[in-house]
Amino acid sequence: MSARDIDLSRVAVHTITTKPWSIETAVERYAAKGFGGITVWRDTLEGRELPAVRKRIADAGLASVALVRGGFFCHADEAAREKSDADNRKAIDEAAGIGASMVVLVCGALTTQPLERSREQIREGIERALPHAEKQGVKLAIEPLHPMYADDRSAVNTLRQANDLCAYFRSPYVGVAVDVYHLWWDPDLEAEVARCGENGWLHAFHVCDWRTPTRDLLLDRGLMGEGCIPVRKIRSWVEKAGFDGYNEVEIFSKEAWEGDQDEWLDRIARASLEHV
Repeated sequence: MSARDIDLSRVAVHTITTKPWSIETAVERYAAKGFGGITVWRDTLEGRELPAVRKRIADAGLASVALVRGGFFCHADEAAREKSDADNRKAIDEAAGIGASMVVLVCGALTTQPLERSREQIREGIERALPHAEKQGVKLAIEPLHPMYADDRSAVNTLRQANDLCAYFRSPYVGVAVDVYHLWWDPDLEAEVARCGENGWLHAFHVCDWRTPTRDLLLDRGLMGEGCIPVRKIRSWVEKAGFDGYNEVEIFSKEAWEGDQDEWLDRIARASLEHV
């Protein structure tokens, strides 16, 4: 299957999906395969000049879709809050530097405090980050995480909660990243996707699959078509809601990372066409 025999122009790949590759290799391989975009994880930018990365992505013909990740707004003391705020400003600057339109927010949680307090701190943290995002022209995309991560990764666990945050801010710079891995189980998902779209909050759409049995709750995501998530159905909902952005492939898989990454990218391309 050659790169241009297929249409992957509306598919983007997260660099974490091919974790062993450098940003330079990822840009080269994604473009050669025919993908239309790249979502950059911050670890791949270490030691790089942002203008050079931006130029490399543009010269390859890829869209710089998003930067992952900001957030982690929950804190136990003032020093931790200040550190979080500084890191979020840095993430926004990095997104602007590579030409990405948004920063995806994994909002955080602390086991040492009630979820309600964590959610208050998330709202307060976004409020503090928003002026800098507006100044840089970078959107903040709240990503609700599956409830299994409510202990220490995110106290925002449903699309309704993310939409309620967007309703609080009523800013074109605050929206949502819908990830099927985290939200496929929600009986209110279709209605909340529609709400998200109606209000202009639907900023990103991430795809993968849920393997059964899941061997690791973080590092065993499946390739689309390998599990039980109705990816095509959910995609139809986001498109009906007006989303016309990229289908972003985001897969954490220790098994895949240990294999041949070129073969893995071939599988991603086929699955994107067959199951997304």
